Amino acid sequence: MSDAAAPHLPTFVARPGYDRHAQRAGIVHLGIGAFHRAHQAVYTDSAMAAGDRDWAITGVSLRSRQVHDQLTPQNGLYTVTERRADGDTTRLIGAVTSVVVAPDEPGRVAAALTAPETRIVTLTVTEKGYAPNEREGAAAGAVPTTIYDYLGAAVIARHDAGLSPLTLISCDNLSNNGGVLHERLCARLDAISPQHCRWFEQAWACPSTMVDRIVPATTAADLAAVETALGQRDDGAVITEPFSQWVIEDRFAGDRPRWEVAGAQFVADVKPFETAKLRMLNGAHSALAYLGLARGHTFVHQAIADPQIEPIVSRLMREEAAPSIAATQDQQLDRYADLLLTRFRNRALPHRLLQIAADGSQKIAARWLSTLADNRAAGRQSPAILHAIAAWVAFVRGDQHQVDDPNAGVFAEAWAYAGSNGVVNKLFAVQKLFDGKITLTENERAHVHQFLSNFS
Repeated sequence: MSDAAAPHLPTFVARPGYDRHAQRAGIVHLGIGAFHRAHQAVYTDSAMAAGDRDWAITGVSLRSRQVHDQLTPQNGLYTVTERRADGDTTRLIGAVTSVVVAPDEPGRVAAALTAPETRIVTLTVTEKGYAPNEREGAAAGAVPTTIYDYLGAAVIARHDAGLSPLTLISCDNLSNNGGVLHERLCARLDAISPQHCRWFEQAWACPSTMVDRIVPATTAADLAAVETALGQRDDGAVITEPFSQWVIEDRFAGDRPRWEVAGAQFVADVKPFETAKLRMLNGAHSALAYLGLARGHTFVHQAIADPQIEPIVSRLMREEAAPSIAATQDQQLDRYADLLLTRFRNRALPHRLLQIAADGSQKIAARWLSTLADNRAAGRQSPAILHAIAAWVAFVRGDQHQVDDPNAGVFAEAWAYAGSNGVVNKLFAVQKLFDGKITLTENERAHVHQFLSNFS
């Protein structure tokens, strides 16, 4: 794959609809992994194909050389293949024009962040990348290691050079991600220069976003299949699902690409969309995991095809989670549930239930118990969630599958101490696994215990 080889791709491969060499870089992306290449880069590619100009992406790898070594010999080109039950579709993406390895060339990263044509910085650095900066107040000129070092230096340099402020867009699965980024970068700047901190707070923007697309790690078998289909090697190829969602708080320091041409939504408040994803998508995923594993399934598409599971999951989304969400006029929760069920049924991109089942004690409070508590307060019943909780209680016994959870020892002790007759009370009335904030009523525990007999 390269500029020279791209014209020889098969005709079924969709090409960028613009002259990529005529585009200047207007975006710097920190953390250029597979998710960014299948998500934000695709939206940007579509915006430039629709006529937007000078929004090419400079990708920054904060640790590994892998993406640099994949894309640089290919002139930044790579393909995105959507796996569909009725046949794959493949698209050539031209939005990424260069990749910089930050530890090797921190000066190039600084130059990209302070270039006059740069207007937006996007980030996919995982939740760990937003950890509070341990080097607050570090001396100017120190070697940058965190996003706060790079961005803090960019704020200072752009201010002192009289350049325009930037919009910083977090694209990670972190609640209130823009607010978190803003708060922690402010702390970093305030420790160095309160003057620059004030300019950042007044002029820069950190909108929150919600992102959603399944992008598995590309395997050797995937690369071989892409090479067979294309007739040329693409070391940067990514495989994904047809579904993609990007909801962005409409708050920018300057101009932006028309990402809406590819389906992005610009809204006043991202929170209702975060809640819908957490309670409907993630809540249904967890239910599919524990109910599916109990019935011998391996993948999501197998579990949702089970006639004993699908009605429970559908009810959980439509009748229990959806009524608990303060939806905006931009949301259509019943249609969202339809889209989620279609995603779950996609057998072309298998999603392992055991992967979803990991760390359940860290997830179910937000995915199930918050919904349960809201419904209880509104006088609504939540039998589907109680059924799913019973499946989780059965799963953490550990007699069918290894329990990958930081509280695995607590579960084993609870089962050994209480047995099936008392484990529900032990986990939800005695043990304070969920910080005592959300628990189950006596009547709800009785229903969970009743459902638990289905999994013995």
